[in-house]
Amino acid sequence: MLKWLLVVVVSLLLLGWLSPLLSRFGFGRLPGDFRWQRRGRVYSVPLTSTLLLSFAVTLLSWAFRL
Repeated sequence: MLKWLLVVVVSLLLLGWLSPLLSRFGFGRLPGDFRWQRRGRVYSVPLTSTLLLSFAVTLLSWAFRL
């Protein structure tokens, strides 16, 4: 249980750190990604982008399994 929690926390930190780089490639601007401004802050919930990245990582891990 602790391993999975650590994996989730590290993944979220990496995703937050890499999101400006990924936004150049369309991450966070797909249909189904929510973005709104309130009191000078921008909030985003990239649901579709996260699903596509998860699918791509799953395919890569499945393809390179020995």
